[in-house]
Amino acid sequence: MSDDEALRELAENRGCKLVKSRVRTPGRGDHGRFGLKDAKTGREVFGFGGKGLTATPEEIEAFLRGNAAATWKSSVGSAKRARPRPAPKPKPEPKLVLRDAKAGDAGAIAALIVALGYDVTAADVRRRLKDVRALVAEKGKLVGVLTTSVTAVLHRPRPVGRISMMVVAEAARGGGIGTALVAEAEQRLKAAGCGLVEVTSNKKRLRAHAFYERLGYERTSYRFAKPL
Repeated sequence: MSDDEALRELAENRGCKLVKSRVRTPGRGDHGRFGLKDAKTGREVFGFGGKGLTATPEEIEAFLRGNAAATWKSSVGSAKRARPRPAPKPKPEPKLVLRDAKAGDAGAIAALIVALGYDVTAADVRRRLKDVRALVAEKGKLVGVLTTSVTAVLHRPRPVGRISMMVVAEAARGGGIGTALVAEAEQRLKAAGCGLVEVTSNKKRLRAHAFYERLGYERTSYRFAKPL
């Protein structure tokens, strides 16, 4: 085996490819010089300069047999491990969940009701939930509440269902949550035997009136109130 073949075999055993000068005239260019490339990537590892190959056979062998080769492999491995990870995928938007209100929701419900302009505490809500049908909307957190009641009347063949209050957190409005709450309330009132659904809304809440009209509700009567 020639010296060149021995170097080539040694290079292959170290994961390198031996590169030999193509200059055939002694004393010209990089004649008799060698270099090493990564066998997989083709990246220049050792013995390359601006004017060609630079390493002697002895230097190539010393590199391959010494710590330099191990250092090179370690640096390649580190470079692979240091590659930037792909950006994490955005978290999916929380699903909308409609469910019956429970005592633990009292604080969040109270905050929504206060936003409507009513003076109420979490303790008030927790106590009143025992007697009121309340439906809440969750989307990662509680973002809406709607209350209903069922009243038997003499002048209609079936009970009348009423949506007495609905509020959606301001930051969550416009995303269909109010529509979903009303649709769920209508289904529940129908299942309870109601033949009509009424909505009560303060005369000052013009946006709310427009919302219910878009859902097919019509103004059918005046509502009068007197504090006791």
